[in-house]
Amino acid sequence: MKTAVGTAKTYTWALIFSDFKEITKARLALSVVFSSIAGYFLGADQIEVTSLLLLAFGGYCMVGASNAYNQVIEKDLDALMSRTRNRPVPAGRMTTSTALTIAIIMTLLGVITLYILNPKTAMFGAISIFMYTSVYTPLKTKSPLAVFVGALPGAIPFMLGWVAATNDFGIEPGTLFMIQFFWQFPHFWALAWMLDEDYKKAGFKMLPTGNKDKGTAVQIIMYTVWMIIISVIPVFGITGKLSLSIPGGILVFLLGMVMLVFAFRLFEKRDNASARKLMLASVSYITLMQLVYVADKFI
Repeated sequence: MKTAVGTAKTYTWALIFSDFKEITKARLALSVVFSSIAGYFLGADQIEVTSLLLLAFGGYCMVGASNAYNQVIEKDLDALMSRTRNRPVPAGRMTTSTALTIAIIMTLLGVITLYILNPKTAMFGAISIFMYTSVYTPLKTKSPLAVFVGALPGAIPFMLGWVAATNDFGIEPGTLFMIQFFWQFPHFWALAWMLDEDYKKAGFKMLPTGNKDKGTAVQIIMYTVWMIIISVIPVFGITGKLSLSIPGGILVFLLGMVMLVFAFRLFEKRDNASARKLMLASVSYITLMQLVYVADKFI
């Protein structure tokens, strides 16, 4: 039988772990690690478990650090929004100094770990943290261009895996970067559409027109089309060692078309339910597309 003290300690450790997951946005960080590993498989001639573990750990640290810095900077704004007011810092469960310490430690661990892989990987990881915290985060209350800026560090993970495997940056990781870059616009704008009222409480300007209107929906459609085009370009053999078979290209194209259908539905209905379906479709797309690319290489 557990004592009251033992139960309290268990609860305390559970809460600390829960807050750590929240401050680092564990689900988002793991999705980024997944993208990086997919990129590694595409670039590697030979899979090395040690390199994969270093990439996964370093990638998690870099994303976790970015999210922790973000929550330190936006703690007062987070307190204004329903979806973020219960985060560790605005809720008072974690001090600002503790959150900042976590961010700094994770930055150092991330850079060192990725440097062990190779210097280029560490450089791109450091660039992603800098852009996310120093440019994207403060720009969110100033201009909808914040989404464009945020898409730059957000597009790094897929290509980071290739760079980790090859210590080289060329057309192949550049193509992976562009796929994830264009994907982020329909994904994030669908999310911003759903959360528009909450974002406005904090003064965030996330939608391209500032409103949930046809103009925003049209831009979502346009970026989805560009995403589809970039995603199938490797079929034509013009992206160096990054290739995609015709069956693989057809699968990726069809996945993109499903997402495009949801984008058109948002244009027609312009409601939160349609935005949510598009957001979920975009998450499915990025995951399945990366799996198709990897499977296409090895099968």
